[in-house]
Amino acid sequence: MSNEKSPFRIERRGLDLRFRSVALSAREWLTPAYVRVRLTGSDLAGFESLGADDHMRLFFPAGPVDSVEGMRAAPSREYTPLAWGDDWLDVEFAVHGDEGVAAPWAATAPLGSAIGVGGPRGSAVIEGAPGSWLLVGDETAIPAIRRFARQIPADRPARIVVETSASDHEVAVDAPVAVEWLHRGDAAAGSAVIRLLESLTADDAVGDDPFVFIAAEQSVVKPGRALLTRWDIDAGNAVVKGYWKRGEAEYHAPH
Repeated sequence: MSNEKSPFRIERRGLDLRFRSVALSAREWLTPAYVRVRLTGSDLAGFESLGADDHMRLFFPAGPVDSVEGMRAAPSREYTPLAWGDDWLDVEFAVHGDEGVAAPWAATAPLGSAIGVGGPRGSAVIEGAPGSWLLVGDETAIPAIRRFARQIPADRPARIVVETSASDHEVAVDAPVAVEWLHRGDAAAGSAVIRLLESLTADDAVGDDPFVFIAAEQSVVKPGRALLTRWDIDAGNAVVKGYWKRGEAEYHAPH
């Protein structure tokens, strides 16, 4: 539960907003509907993402472009950086059908295809040490959950729960505790996460002074915030977000 002197806080930090032009250099299917791509290019020198929940904007041109302005005019969507180096950046995509712009690009774009990367413009960084951890999300939250999980000390109570459609859509997540998988079947995305959140009582708190991260389809926000109230958690020390919104392809998660 929370107390007046929480052992951690979430600190907002600004980053230099830069636009980078890169290319698709590799694709790895982790499940039939989840793909990791590698973007490469010298523009990625100096790329930085301090927070596990950071958002960058990816720009998807329909064909070759010959200017930064042309790239910036392309359709864009927000994604979480997974891992990066001096000249490479890994991003993961949940792919469901051929709707939208980003997922079809990630699934089918020829290697060498150009793409733009903007940001991140800022980070939310955990300062201090949470007493315990709860990470909950659907497929779209897996990259952030991967990054948060790397921060969990082996001796801290933690619970990680991820919703996907079926067992063959589970992916490996490196974490100090076993990941719990919720299978929604043909039900609406986010429905299994909502059932879980609504079932948790004050007695189900994962431990003292928890950091709570909840992200999935936008309808999880209300039950997620209700859980914070039941667990007496300061909303400023938690992250509850709709990463996407059903029926709104251009919905952007709040920063």
